[in-house]
Parts: sequence; structure tokens; C-alpha cells
Amino acid sequence: MNLLAVSDLHVSYAENRDIVDGLRPGSDGDWLIVAGDVAERMSLIEETLRRLRDRFAQVIWSPGNHELWTTRDDEVQLRGVARYEALVEMCRGLGVRTPEDDFLVWQGEHGESDRVMIAPLFVGYDYTFRPEGCDTKEQSLAKAHETGVVCTDEYFLHPDPYPSREAWCEARVAESERRLSACDPEIPLVMVNHYPLVRDPTRVLYYPEFAQWCGTVRTADWHTRFNTAAMIYGHLHIPRITWHDGIRFQEVSLGYPREWRRHGNPHGILRQILPALESV
Repeated sequence: MNLLAVSDLHVSYAENRDIVDGLRPGSDGDWLIVAGDVAERMSLIEETLRRLRDRFAQVIWSPGNHELWTTRDDEVQLRGVARYEALVEMCRGLGVRTPEDDFLVWQGEHGESDRVMIAPLFVGYDYTFRPEGCDTKEQSLAKAHETGVVCTDEYFLHPDPYPSREAWCEARVAESERRLSACDPEIPLVMVNHYPLVRDPTRVLYYPEFAQWCGTVRTADWHTRFNTAAMIYGHLHIPRITWHDGIRFQEVSLGYPREWRRHGNPHGILRQILPALESV
């Protein structure tokens, strides 16, 4: 069986729904990681994850920022933690694994020597990936508004009952560290989070102001502190592989139609993580 991954399906776009309709495993035993941003409306998220779960032997999901939006046209008006918990319960009803479930061990054809633990995480951002010259969140946000590059999260992603998104991020960092520290150190981890765990992948963003909505410096050493085989993420819509301290960081996003039409998805929509890791 293969361990595959994708993110940023954004099935609110008809073109992306057509792509998802065509996604199929290569074998009956294939597992699929979905690293966030399936859609915004709860019903569309559920419909998409159900389809994928029907096709793949196992689906593992980590939330993106779009799933956590509360928009006026969504039939579910829950906000913040309550919305996340509703998403988790929805996934459990579908048989989809979440960051709140026990981590699963994926084992390849070589048995004990060919196994990894898949750790889906939910760690947000805290405005610490700031543009050059900005020492505070206030300065960073002011620069974003000045340049017109403001993430829609500022209007639709609510942190309730936390007082701020960075406070929610701090709590999620602590919970994720607790879970990771409890893992068997002999089994390498495939960490999955919507945002990259280090800042470096954001440095190629066309608009550097957007990086403040892309992660936290609190996770910068996780790939070296914990026995890590790979780190899978999305969000930036720049599908590629980079290496940090010898660890593979792989963005697996589809992105918006205007983006994937430009690069044509040369490596396919579903990115193979194991056993045949991509080298480009």
C-alpha cells in the first residue's frame, strides 16, 4: 500500500470538484493524508471527505484555516473551538482520523523496519512570521493593511472562546507537544499540519506580508526534537519539497484553479509520501 497526501482541495470551485471526483487510489490499501482546506461550508467538507473515505483504505485529516471559517452562507454557524470540535465529530462519523484521535502506524512492505507513525496536528499561527522591519503583531498587521495583503481569516476565523488567534495557537502548540512527546521515539513520525512547522518555506511568497498567517516560531525545532521522517503541509499553494536539517518538508497543495492551471500539476494531484518518496 502507498501513503499519499493532498491539501487545499478548495472544492468550492467547480473545477476542483471535478478533480476530486477523479481521484482514485493506486491500490486497495492506499492511505490518504488530507492536510486541510477542503472547503468552507460544513456540508461540502463532509461530502468531500466521505467520498475520499469511500475510496481509500484510510483517510487522515488536519484542519486548514478555511474549514474553520464561519461564513454567512454556511448552515453551521459555530465559531472557533466549537466549530473545530464539530468538524472532529463529523470526521469520526465518517471514519476519518483527526488530530484528536490516536496516531496511526503505517507499515510498508518491509515490516518493522518500514513503518512510520502519522501525526496529524492542528497548530495555527501567532503572527510571529513577520515581515522585515516589523517587531510586533501590530506593526505587521499595519503593513499588511497598507499593502492590501490581508488574510480573510481576519474576518471569518474566530478563536472563541480564546481571546485571540495567537492564544488559541499557544494552546494547540502545548497540546501537540504533549502528544508528540508521548510517541514511541523508535518509530519515525510523519507530521501533518496545514501550516509548515518552520518559516523557511514562506520566504518565497510573492507577498511577504502574508507569512504572518502561515505558522509560528514555536514549532521551529519540532522536526529535530522528535524523530521525524517527513513533514507534510499545505496552505502556501506552492507544491514542492524542501529540506531542513536533513528532514523532508513537502507541500502537497492543489490550490485554486488559476494557480494549478499555471503549473499544470507536473507531479500529479496525489503526492506519494511512502514508500517511493519524490526527489523533486
